[in-house]
Amino acid sequence: MPKPKVRTGSPSVQLAKEEFFRRARERFYDPTFAAVTPQIENVLEVAWRNYAEYHKSPRTRKAGARFSDPEFPLAVEWLETRKAIAQAAKRQKSLGSKSRILLINGSTRSDQTCPGEMSKTFRLTKMAEEVVLGAKGFDVDLLDLSRLASEYGRIIYPCKACVSTAMPLCNWPCSCYPNHAMGQVNDWMAEIYPRWAAAHGVMILCPVNWYQAPSSLKLMIDRLVCADGGNPDPTLTGGKNPQRAKALELKGWHYPRHLAGRVFSVVVHGDTAGAETLRRMLTDWLTDMGLVAAGNAALIDGYIGYYKPYASSHDELDQDEDFHKEVRNAARSLVNAVRLLRRGKLKQPDAALREPRPK
Repeated sequence: MPKPKVRTGSPSVQLAKEEFFRRARERFYDPTFAAVTPQIENVLEVAWRNYAEYHKSPRTRKAGARFSDPEFPLAVEWLETRKAIAQAAKRQKSLGSKSRILLINGSTRSDQTCPGEMSKTFRLTKMAEEVVLGAKGFDVDLLDLSRLASEYGRIIYPCKACVSTAMPLCNWPCSCYPNHAMGQVNDWMAEIYPRWAAAHGVMILCPVNWYQAPSSLKLMIDRLVCADGGNPDPTLTGGKNPQRAKALELKGWHYPRHLAGRVFSVVVHGDTAGAETLRRMLTDWLTDMGLVAAGNAALIDGYIGYYKPYASSHDELDQDEDFHKEVRNAARSLVNAVRLLRRGKLKQPDAALREPRPK
């Protein structure tokens, strides 16, 4: 097979110094910053130099003996996230540890910011949490994605689709961020990856937003692509070298499924359309990663206040006691599945099969 070509040609996105300063100063729009304008200008000069010289990962250390190239410099932050994932996975496999459910509120709405009201999803999430906490030997890790919109400094950066260039170019965990040259810091995924690794079961609850998953949830989903076939050793590709990554994939990549074997539940609600479609999409995504559905009762879609006013939607939820019961049953089904999984009684018939076309 001929050597694959790395295709380039996108227009340059490099900023001129004047534009860089204009954009950076927008963070100091508040008049209260006027008293420290000289100090800000000094900081921006340093930031401009780091941007122009592209200091993506300014603090590195040698990879070490566990990597194919022990001398290759790897970002300290990436190594710390990798270590946190390894520790979380070790706890997850420990027979003496409590069973852990990662409970995900996938709605962005919150009464802590301009909507002024909590989401129905958050209420449903708390119902599920109550069920899990009532089960002996279980802990809950509540991941509230609404904090992306309401909490200072919370951010999940978009996936750059490295995997579409070549699977080994996509690192587990993601090494695209932080990018200090671009000011892309505080990436929440560095904390979220270990939380997935620590879980025995995952429950995602979300609304339909304009026929799709909420943008906050979709950001996390896209950044979890590295969990499904991602490369745990960036030194194999010399960091982010696309040519080396292409050659490695064509030689034969093994597509490690880093989160496979965990069990899951999905609850999707809407008000007019799309709930069933989104529930299917989320279920397909999770099963493609090798996670196992916790039974039919764990996969729920439904409508709250079908074609009723938004203003009374919480009242509609109050009255829909059957939906409350379905959500609680979804949580119970997940708890039961985790128990079976940890006792070795939940067997995957296809677990030992080799996929002829992994991707």
